[in-house]
Amino acid sequence: MAKQRFRDIKQGKKQENTPKVKPVPQQDNYAPVGLKIKAFITDAFMLLMPIMYVVFYLVMDGREGFAEHRLAGWFYILIPLIIVQTIFMYKTGQTPGYRAYNITLIDENTKKKPSLFVILFRNLAAILSLFTMLGWALMFFRKDNKTLHDLLSATAVVNKK
Repeated sequence: MAKQRFRDIKQGKKQENTPKVKPVPQQDNYAPVGLKIKAFITDAFMLLMPIMYVVFYLVMDGREGFAEHRLAGWFYILIPLIIVQTIFMYKTGQTPGYRAYNITLIDENTKKKPSLFVILFRNLAAILSLFTMLGWALMFFRKDNKTLHDLLSATAVVNKK
């Protein structure tokens, strides 16, 4: 086949043979790992640090009291953290860190904000992910950047539109 000249196409002498582009099915815009890590660090400073301060100095009477009752201390830290994160995610689908980096949590099935039970389950499963460290490391090996608690709760962290 001879090479087509632009002037022939412009004058309508020859039809331009352009391949038709098939529409690509809608894919979720999963949040990149870097944004998820930045949001986690932001949440650690905005949510976790104030709770730890209250537990360390007001509830446990200092570091020594926390060191003596370490298991109870972590219980006093993690339960309020789960409650606060669940409230934030139930109200807006975002924690302060997620909002700072414009990412949000969605239910994989409905593509909308998850229900209260799903969010609570996800936050409890996040503790399991934290203790195993494998759950958090999973996001580095998956194309959709999901962690163990995202997989267990059928949720995804996506860029907000």
